Amino acid sequence: MARSHTLPRNDSPARGFSLKGLLALLGPGIIAVLSWLGAGDLITSSVAGSNYGYAMMWVLAVSLLLRFLIVNIIARFQLCNNQGMSILEGYAQLHPLFAWFMFGYALLMGHLMNAYMIKGAGEALATLLHINQPLLCSFAVVLAVWLLVGRNVYSLIEGVMKLLLAIMTLAFLSLAIMSKPDVGSIVAGTVGFSIPADEGVHGALLVAVSIIGAVAGSIANFVHPYVMREKGWTGPEHKRLQRNDLLFAVIVGIVINLAIWIVGAEILRPNGLEVNTLNDLAAALEIYFGQFGWFLFFIGVFATLFASIAGKTTAFPRLITDAFQRIRPARRERYGKVFHADPLHKWFTLFILVTPLVWSLPGMPDFVTLTLAVNALNIVGLPIISLGLLIMSNQKSLLGNYRNNWFENLALGAATILAVWVAFTLATDLFA
Repeated sequence: MARSHTLPRNDSPARGFSLKGLLALLGPGIIAVLSWLGAGDLITSSVAGSNYGYAMMWVLAVSLLLRFLIVNIIARFQLCNNQGMSILEGYAQLHPLFAWFMFGYALLMGHLMNAYMIKGAGEALATLLHINQPLLCSFAVVLAVWLLVGRNVYSLIEGVMKLLLAIMTLAFLSLAIMSKPDVGSIVAGTVGFSIPADEGVHGALLVAVSIIGAVAGSIANFVHPYVMREKGWTGPEHKRLQRNDLLFAVIVGIVINLAIWIVGAEILRPNGLEVNTLNDLAAALEIYFGQFGWFLFFIGVFATLFASIAGKTTAFPRLITDAFQRIRPARRERYGKVFHADPLHKWFTLFILVTPLVWSLPGMPDFVTLTLAVNALNIVGLPIISLGLLIMSNQKSLLGNYRNNWFENLALGAATILAVWVAFTLATDLFA
């Protein structure tokens, strides 16, 4: 869970290089990477690589570019608008329906995103413990998150989880380098702009939409402004620092996603392995590192999922409470700007954490299918999010000279059109 940090009163650069000082400045970016890098990236990139090689690498490139643009515009609006509005206040002042949409969408996607993560964490823990009780393990994960989040001991546990995540990431990076990837094929796939014929259980279009949803359309992109505010970045003077910090986060995301994709394309695909379960992805590390690689993967996956569940259980109720207080302004006047003070915040937290357990019951979709489907569903909200952002980030009365440039407007317009087209095509494909 993110901790509050306070900027020094003097925001000028330090005279000497300090690693501690650098890490202090990069807080929101590091938190963004940990928030974004979850099962969605792990599954979508590995499935795309193992099933389709590098043919859809362009989808990842476009999605990461859109993520940077969308999150940067969101952050800039919050930092530079002359009314001190949060991003949700910006949406709400356009039309009350935007507040209703963000409330319902955050509630739904918070539930569904935690659903596949809790299911995956339960499966990973059951595998590590060598017990065939994934549902029981999912219950244990939910209980642990509820008991630990927000308490002093959680900072230590969170640090351990981040360390394990870093070790697993290094393992994937090592595998990607050892596999000697075909750079020419990566470049060709990045500029190819084509959807290949379906291979395996998961269709190419579903995988492509899942990548776009997991990266560019994720409602988790709205968590970044809340982390910025906790950091103390609240005005235009922090705009450059915020942009460089976000650029750092996206570059790290590119490296990690590319490494996972390469592992799928260069190790899983040649060995005829499709990613239908977590064990299939663990096989990549097992091929090169033996039993230790298998163990490292499941430890890393569990750490990634546990940290993501805790992060989303902390962040989503803030977003939901904020949206609801835009619908019911009297609650903000009654309880103030501290979200925890609103009694509904606790109930939103319970909803986000407990109700997803239903997806871990026997007979529900498997972990990989659920992950792909939920991330594909993100595409439904992208047109409304990008269209609203396009309008409010061009409001001269609020932003003055901090409005969008022509490229940002073009990109947001293209994202809206792309999302509508993809959602329509996917619906047509599913109901044909």
